[in-house]
Amino acid sequence: IVESVGEGVTDLKPGDHVLPVFTGECKECRHCKSEESNMCDLLRINTDRGVMLNDGKSRFSINGQPIFHFVGTSTFSEYTVVHIGCVAKINPEAPLDKVCVLSCGISTGLGATLNVAKPKKGSSVAIFGLGAVGLAAAEGARIAGASRIIGVDLNPKRFEEAKKFGVTEFVNPKDYNKPVQEVIAEMTGGGVDRSVECTGSIMAMISAFE
Repeated sequence: IVESVGEGVTDLKPGDHVLPVFTGECKECRHCKSEESNMCDLLRINTDRGVMLNDGKSRFSINGQPIFHFVGTSTFSEYTVVHIGCVAKINPEAPLDKVCVLSCGISTGLGATLNVAKPKKGSSVAIFGLGAVGLAAAEGARIAGASRIIGVDLNPKRFEEAKKFGVTEFVNPKDYNKPVQEVIAEMTGGGVDRSVECTGSIMAMISAFE
């Protein structure tokens, strides 16, 4: 919830509900105006900067020593100070204890499927990793009308929950003595139409690609 705003901020007011976004948008640069990129020239992820852009100073300190900002949001603290481009205004009726996951996990998976993979109706999709991002990716495939959504995960306890998000079949790589991509190729007669990798594992990326 916004407690106060700085000079020149007109898009927000105290009391507004917002979500922090570490891939901020200035809304003016070529990247912000492009449909192909979200790497804002001004607010792109920078783990080294650690200070506010307008004056190059930190807004946090302890015992007189500055504490640097983390990826522009510093969400590990109860109160934070962020650039206006690093927050997105949301409906005040949305429950904050639930909507907080939208800032990363849900939008990441859903957006990757609907906006990048763009599976066609009736197509087949493999989702590698059934955590928050993977479940959102599966939901995106379901919304797009995919007929087969194959969930891949090393934790079998996730399979039952994944059904609620549209997953129709499950593969645990531990259950096979061959690469999981070969298993999926056999299941689908050559491979899926779209593959979405949601674990960050290099080996999973290779499997998803193959």
